Amino acid sequence: MDNDVTVSGHALLGRSLEMQPVTIVVKAGIITHIEDDPHPGDNWIIPAFFNAHTHLGDTVAMDATSDGDLASLVTPPYGLKHRLLAAASRDDVVSGIRASIRGMVQGGTAGCADFREGGIDGVAALREAAGSSLPGLLIFGRDGGEQVAEGLGISSTRDVADLERQVAGARNNGTLIAFHAGERDPEDVDTALSFSPDLLIHGTHATRLQLRQCADANIPIAICPRSNWALRVTGSASNPPIHDMIDLGCQVLLGTDNVMFVQPDMFAEMAFAHYVYRMPPALLIRAAISGSQLMATPFFIRKGMPARFFVMGPGQSNMRFSLNHLSTIVNRGSSASITKKFFILES
Repeated sequence: MDNDVTVSGHALLGRSLEMQPVTIVVKAGIITHIEDDPHPGDNWIIPAFFNAHTHLGDTVAMDATSDGDLASLVTPPYGLKHRLLAAASRDDVVSGIRASIRGMVQGGTAGCADFREGGIDGVAALREAAGSSLPGLLIFGRDGGEQVAEGLGISSTRDVADLERQVAGARNNGTLIAFHAGERDPEDVDTALSFSPDLLIHGTHATRLQLRQCADANIPIAICPRSNWALRVTGSASNPPIHDMIDLGCQVLLGTDNVMFVQPDMFAEMAFAHYVYRMPPALLIRAAISGSQLMATPFFIRKGMPARFFVMGPGQSNMRFSLNHLSTIVNRGSSASITKKFFILES
């Protein structure tokens, strides 16, 4: 990132994501000034996305199959993805992760919360692949990897034999705890919630009472709609119950889940969620950014914060005819729309 830059345009500012005409000044990677600008030009300035749930290691198993049930495909330790990962070389896993991260960055994503298999070496492989390209990398380790990661990533509570010991260890280490829950049915949600996790993944079949508990305890839920459909754990716009989540005040985050099945593309995830679930564009954009609140420095555009945003140039496409900027960002945005990224770190 350049040490001293300015960019003008209509920016989604602060946590409210209110679009305002401004000029933003960035010095040494920090937003030092945000000034009203009555003539900002055509640019749209968007906070960088944070993909709230990924399995980037699965890149080496991309499109192997989506036939079979959830257990046979992704449940540890003998699901198809785990067998393919075990058979892959470390170099191939690292190369695959690096390639997926490159695509994420091109699409405006500056961070992700990744569930990483492979223990301590699996976490090291992810960090090696990421290098300095993702300023917001949050790793939920497994198989012992949680000892050196930012968090502990638990599969369904029904899949883990020594759950209490793992959670207690994470708490003692001061690391975050995330659970897959409600993906297949609501039966594992209550147990997950009993551990007061920092993040719940999926909630695809969570009940309204369970969602109310999430809202009351301020436990964010990372939904992954495309993955749910690809894995056939839903075929309905009622699951995940996104509108119940919103009505109850849940903090909804957006993730893409396994690269084995779904490209880690937040624009595609937003568009799918809008078309299938009729989720309002403003809420979708917030869900695509708000996962960054799991970290010390969220990606919202505010004075004094690190620059974590990208610029879209609608003047170079038919997007310049937009009558609703938020709807256009959600339904028509892509990596091709991005003209500049202000979150790339110098290596």
